[in-house]
Amino acid sequence: MADSSKIVLDDKNNGEEIEIDPSVLEVIMGIAAEKVDGVAGMHGNVKSGINRVLGREDRGKGVSVNIDDEHNLVADVYVSIEAGRNVPKIAMDLQKSLKQQVLQMTDLTLNEINVHVTGLEFPDDEDEDGSGTSQLFSDIDEKSKNESTPKS
Repeated sequence: MADSSKIVLDDKNNGEEIEIDPSVLEVIMGIAAEKVDGVAGMHGNVKSGINRVLGREDRGKGVSVNIDDEHNLVADVYVSIEAGRNVPKIAMDLQKSLKQQVLQMTDLTLNEINVHVTGLEFPDDEDEDGSGTSQLFSDIDEKSKNESTPKS
């Protein structure tokens, strides 16, 4: 009998079962999430902190996968976003990328991906060329003015 915390796939070719630990999905999703444009970083949990103390790299940092009562796969992803970027678009891109990667590598479908934006990453204020945080916000203000100006 399979452990209820494991994900069991039936291999239709030979009648065998394949068990996948949720931590495998967390690693797949952690690596895929870091590659999404606009994601500045992943925020870990207690497990990530323990791995950091032990000197281990935690590739599943910022991702947790659970199986709900109806046997659906539910993922929570904790990210920081680059300041000045479109957060909803990045969240949708992230969900799409993670679903595709998990499906491609495991033939499993994620039923729900909850994206938690836990921070914003700003450029350094002390850039010599003046392109720090204040420049970022002046660029955003200028863009807002241009978008709100009616076109003739």
